[in-house]
Amino acid sequence: MTSLIAAGVDAGKSFLDIAIVPSGRAFRVPNAPRGIAVVIQRLARSDVRRVVLEAIGPYAAALVRALDKAGFEVGVVNPRRIKAFRDAEGRRAKTDRLDANLIARFAVFMTDDIRPLPSEDQLAAKALAARRRQLVEMVAMEKTRLKQATDRFILRSHRAAIKALAHERKRIEEILEARLDADPLNCRRREILMSIPGIGQQVASVLLTDLPELGTTDRRAIASLAGLAPHPHQSGASPGKSKIGGGRACVRAAVYMAALSAARFDPHLSISYKAMRAEGKPAKVALIAVARKITVLANTLVKHDRKYDPNFVDGA
Repeated sequence: MTSLIAAGVDAGKSFLDIAIVPSGRAFRVPNAPRGIAVVIQRLARSDVRRVVLEAIGPYAAALVRALDKAGFEVGVVNPRRIKAFRDAEGRRAKTDRLDANLIARFAVFMTDDIRPLPSEDQLAAKALAARRRQLVEMVAMEKTRLKQATDRFILRSHRAAIKALAHERKRIEEILEARLDADPLNCRRREILMSIPGIGQQVASVLLTDLPELGTTDRRAIASLAGLAPHPHQSGASPGKSKIGGGRACVRAAVYMAALSAARFDPHLSISYKAMRAEGKPAKVALIAVARKITVLANTLVKHDRKYDPNFVDGA
């Protein structure tokens, strides 16, 4: 057992439910500035050191920033891990108060390191990147509807919507690029990333905004965060298979597109791709392996502050 005093928070639109372990105390406050102030005060008075919340929606954003500013160790964890913890305890009942207590127990027993929270600038850039992806998806949807439309008025409506959405996407991209370029560190990282085969401006932007851990962790962790790490599934005499899963879908999609280009045009990575195909690996499996190489390489180059060198790939 540990002597750590921790708190779990179940955040809703209107209320924040807080539980403290091992004392078992629990309370509810409005999810508003005055309620957040009460939370900070009561947790400090209870000698709480670690506070954990589920990464669900924007409702806890203000509390997370306030907790971090107040000096608490704050963890925002994947809801699937909390659910798995509930299943492991064999519990079925679910209320906001019970969830807060469950998250608090998770905070005590899960000993993995809590990653630093993103800065305000990182959060703003990430929000812009997410908005850009939404606009790209909406344009694609409108183009699909345009192909299916026959009425003249509806055709004009779709074309007008596509034009407006494309204009807004361009505006968001300009704001995002200006924000990234305003930071000298981001400028240097972008320069390094764009030296890697297959990585252009948009893929580099995704890596900068949605994978801020780049250059700060090891190769296995960065591949896992990108959703490109192979996870074995094997039991008994069955040889089993390794599958990728989890991670950040937007990063995985961006690096996969980079791999499509690198596998064709980069001499070093294309050799690796062709060797896997010659061994009988499916094209998608080989491309995922190339995408993983690119991600690990990007992490290594950013960590060492150096541009791409074909002779350095094997050291990634």
